[in-house]
Amino acid sequence: MRADRLVSLVLLLRQRGRLSAATLARELEVSTRTVLRDIEALSAAGVPVYAERGRHGGFALLPGFQTELTGLNHDEALALLVAGSRRGAQVFGLGSALAAAMLKVVDALPESQRDTAADVAERLLIDPETDLLSRRVTTDEVPDAVMAEIRRAVLAGHRLRIRYAATDQPPRLRTVDPIGLVTVREQGYLLATRSGDDRTYRLSRIRAAEELSEPAERADRVDLERAWQERGTRFRTGGDDQVTVLVRLAPALRETLVGTALAVHSEEEEADADGWLRLEVTFQDARHAEWALWQLGTGAEALAPAWLRTSLRDRAAALAVRYETG
Repeated sequence: MRADRLVSLVLLLRQRGRLSAATLARELEVSTRTVLRDIEALSAAGVPVYAERGRHGGFALLPGFQTELTGLNHDEALALLVAGSRRGAQVFGLGSALAAAMLKVVDALPESQRDTAADVAERLLIDPETDLLSRRVTTDEVPDAVMAEIRRAVLAGHRLRIRYAATDQPPRLRTVDPIGLVTVREQGYLLATRSGDDRTYRLSRIRAAEELSEPAERADRVDLERAWQERGTRFRTGGDDQVTVLVRLAPALRETLVGTALAVHSEEEEADADGWLRLEVTFQDARHAEWALWQLGTGAEALAPAWLRTSLRDRAAALAVRYETG
């Protein structure tokens, strides 16, 4: 850990020039006293770092000092900077490691290209925290200690004991064989097996985790993309509570409905005389179906089942009564 911090300290001074001890401490997430000890260690190792006293003083490197990080061209470094702007690393608890890695990526460029790459990266925004309607993108929050245990078990191939809180259930202990980690739309998942059966756990619902010493029972190689698709297919086609609905809707709302539903079954979408589409879609349960159709307002109509039509009608009638004038 200290070796990585020393490298990060040198890179900060290389890229940003003179910095105060307080600024370095804030960037490295350590105390000012730790920064001073690190400066002494660098000086003892022959790194030409010196102190400038006074109101605007701080620490700096002698001009011309270079580290030996090579091997990346401009476009390769830019690609890593763009990839590093995504929040998947935050979901997996690697945010601080990512920040340190990005410093090294920028430093790996020739001096003539360093500023250009940084300027270009500033003009590319990937997955902002809000959309155009100012709706905030929710990111799973997982305690660092919990995520570290999960990550170590996955990468080391060890069994994992977790305290997991399923929906509407109290947390329970489970011992699983971890397979891999997946992040989708800022939500993280642990793919694992339990007693030989496939299991998928939402990371934000894991209250505690402990890496065990015994090896996990899993294949040496894994295709996470395929495993995720297979589990998604089973989720969409299984479950006694799922509901299939025949829907009539305006073409402009098709993508909205498809993005909400679990699955679309119509192989050929029929269009009415007025141009509206007819789709057969599946929802997770009755509540999900009613919510999804209600969001589409007058741009959609549930044709079947009858109970859903009745439910939506009663809901609309109650809303009309609430907003009656007089």
